[in-house]
Amino acid sequence: MALTGYSWLLLSATFVNVGAEISITLEPAQPTEGDNITLVVHGLSGELLAYNWYAGPTLSVSYLLASYIVSTGDETPGPVYTGREAVRPDGSLDIQGVLPGHSGTYILQTFNRQFQTEVGYGHVQVYEILAQPTVLANSTALVERRDTLRLTCSSPSPTAEVRWFFNGGALPVALRLGLSPDGRTISRHGIRREEAGTYQCEVWNPVSVSRSKPVNLTVYFGPERVAILQDSTTRTGCTIKVDFNTSLTLWCVSRSCPEPEYVWAFNGQALRNGQDHLNISSMTAAQEGMYTCIVKNTKTLLSGSASVVVKLSAAAVAMMIVPVPTKPMEGQDVTLTVQGYPKDLLVYAWYRGPASEPNRLLSQLPSGTWIAGPAHTGREVGFPNCSLLVQKLNLTDTGRYTLKTVTLQGKTETLDVELQVTPLG
Repeated sequence: MALTGYSWLLLSATFVNVGAEISITLEPAQPTEGDNITLVVHGLSGELLAYNWYAGPTLSVSYLLASYIVSTGDETPGPVYTGREAVRPDGSLDIQGVLPGHSGTYILQTFNRQFQTEVGYGHVQVYEILAQPTVLANSTALVERRDTLRLTCSSPSPTAEVRWFFNGGALPVALRLGLSPDGRTISRHGIRREEAGTYQCEVWNPVSVSRSKPVNLTVYFGPERVAILQDSTTRTGCTIKVDFNTSLTLWCVSRSCPEPEYVWAFNGQALRNGQDHLNISSMTAAQEGMYTCIVKNTKTLLSGSASVVVKLSAAAVAMMIVPVPTKPMEGQDVTLTVQGYPKDLLVYAWYRGPASEPNRLLSQLPSGTWIAGPAHTGREVGFPNCSLLVQKLNLTDTGRYTLKTVTLQGKTETLDVELQVTPLG
């Protein structure tokens, strides 16, 4: 017979022994959605007449799941029956393909032939197979100390625990202080550059874990510490001395994200140069002055600058000629090495003897054009630094050699050296 009406009578007329020795265990202990579970009953005693199972916190008919008559095996579903539940003859309860909605308190009520009742309590927690969460950001590009970061871990599993990762590791303490009570939102006022990087959140429960795809956060800052470099040496606020007709490259550096825009100025006048460096290919007096680099960050709307003064070097070192080797022997080669030659050289010429005589040996223009003079024997070679190589010396090579130089400014200088060739044996 149906137990529904019978249960009502028992509930209203029977003393409920709350201190019963019935215990209920769950198999498996940590079920995942879709599993088949059993609420296994232990400690039943005496000849029992019927069972009532409730899916709820109290013995209320509104929570009645099913009633079962032991003698006939008849089972009557209650108001919360879902079609997945079945009562065993030993009082245990099977649930097929559990869902998260099956989580909660379950109560077994037993009846014996003396109309005495006992109850036992069990609890079911069905864990989800967690879907991948998503990190939602109010923005992935923020300005340092001005903007607020807000990241939310979005997951369809409201009961799952949440933890955060920064660049693959634990979340920094400063950001952990900005966690919401449920751990699902990070807030950071006045974001800092060291907090730029990748963020991920992970949802987990005892049987499942899932991590989001990384979200990359960029923090714009600067420009700061603007400086001008020459050959990797900081020259901000200094004077750079450059030899006449030599090249110079100035580099503008700063700490900035993103890379700033560059503007160069010479003596206050803007130059057509938008690069991080400025080349001076051939230094002259016209290029002496103050060079300024201005950097602008289009994201932070901040700017900065640095300046240096560029001047021509003082007078060159006095010129001298040194034979190498100093005492060459017959048959050897000798190089008349010139030290301190003018950097603004236009042309030079070597002579056998004084420069006033027309026995010019050779000359070299900056373009590399050679002009051989009457005294050229084919054994002489000149170099851009004014030095002269004489090959396979003989005794007739002994004597005076004169160097004449002419600068771009028209300055003429003459210098000679005596060469002594030592005979063999």
